[in-house]
Amino acid sequence: MYTLSLAVVFATLSLASTAPLRAGLYKHVAVFSVDGLHASDVDKYVALRPNSSISALLKTGYEYSGAYTSAPSDSFPGTVAQFTGATPRTTGVWYDDIWNRNIFAPGSNCTGTPGYDTDSTEDLDYNSTLLFSGGIDPTHLPKIIVDGKCTLQYPHDRLQVNTVFEIIKASGKQTAYVDKHPAYDIVRGPSGTGLSTGYFPEIASIPGNNISAVIAYDQLHVNAFLDYLDAKVPANSEGNLTAVPALFAGNFQSINVAQKTYGYQNTTGLPFSAPILQVIDFVDASLGAIVNKLKSKGLYNDTLIIVASKHGNAPINPALFGEVNPAQITNATGVPVEWQTSDDIALIFLNSSSTTATAVANLNADRTAGKILNIYADAPGATPLASHGFGTPVNSPFVPDIIVQPEVGIIYTTSKKKVEEHGGLSADDRNVACFVSSPRITKAQKFTQRVFTTQVAPLILEALGIDGGELEGVRAEGTKILPGFES
Repeated sequence: MYTLSLAVVFATLSLASTAPLRAGLYKHVAVFSVDGLHASDVDKYVALRPNSSISALLKTGYEYSGAYTSAPSDSFPGTVAQFTGATPRTTGVWYDDIWNRNIFAPGSNCTGTPGYDTDSTEDLDYNSTLLFSGGIDPTHLPKIIVDGKCTLQYPHDRLQVNTVFEIIKASGKQTAYVDKHPAYDIVRGPSGTGLSTGYFPEIASIPGNNISAVIAYDQLHVNAFLDYLDAKVPANSEGNLTAVPALFAGNFQSINVAQKTYGYQNTTGLPFSAPILQVIDFVDASLGAIVNKLKSKGLYNDTLIIVASKHGNAPINPALFGEVNPAQITNATGVPVEWQTSDDIALIFLNSSSTTATAVANLNADRTAGKILNIYADAPGATPLASHGFGTPVNSPFVPDIIVQPEVGIIYTTSKKKVEEHGGLSADDRNVACFVSSPRITKAQKFTQRVFTTQVAPLILEALGIDGGELEGVRAEGTKILPGFES
């Protein structure tokens, strides 16, 4: 159970170092999220594949077995954490599909009462059935009043702080990013200028539970990474490159799909199911291909490689899996609910915050049926939101009135298609793979203390010789670089 107060953690973190890294500065940083990969998976895989690419990277690297991604652990805040150095209370980004109290529906001309579903999934596309969907359709975007004018809200407009991409681009260097929906344009930052090039094949266009299809999809991402090392961009990219980017980043999706579809084996000998092992082998080979290309281009010694997963998936132990209809939680509040985002978490926005206490009392009475582990809200009978670093709905249009954490392994869904999910607060959701590698790291080390993927962001900048304190999220939350790189 996750019990550590994030507020306490943030209070103990100092600002990012402004001194050069011990091993000198780098010309390039490559950041890869292996979506779904847990910290525990890394050691299990290396034991099984001692000659793997991951094993080789760890021999000249720092491994962070206590690394935690954002809370909630949805892909959107998980991505934003790594590139802003901040959590949802500061970034304003809680989930890809969630209520926002200060925006208006598409086509509304900002009339009526504000409040609308901020959807940053494939639903924003022109045509999500196509691999290259045409990008974001402006008619699908919500609207927001800015400086007295009704304007479209693109995903990058959701961010309340800047990103490493913006800072690096403003320094005169080039940047590139790859992900699963055009909505991941969010990494461009509030200015919208952070990317030299972006590549966003639409994952919703492929069969969701077909491992071969997802591997083929991920291969498009790998091909893009290899193109970047030739200062080229793949077809259907946005923008262009004239040099190898100082920062290129992106994700692998296949492990996430294999976990959700097949899950782990409940055995001590080989915990990975065959599909999960198959896709980890694919990712491992892909990392090896990227390393080989770096070496062939003479860039390896000048590149810092960071592998940090946006999220894990729960449960790792298949015996813990269970489903609860999300309507069970909605109805259990006993009060009018404006919106509920449900995965292995429930984020609840009430019609009126004045009914929070009643809703919490009713949810407490429904703990057994709802498989409820924890309730976070600013009301009697719940853990205060601010005590866990979530902020407060009184001061923010983004913060839910109530957060319901189910028992580990419980998913609020009726899909019957998944045996794991992410978004929640458990260690299975949040304790993710994180390691940093460079041939300049001559003494490999495993750090076991708790760290956070927000600490990747200032490390990216510091590695390139840029003050990590230029990140607004770093200054707001006092985020420091990962251990091992302090001056």
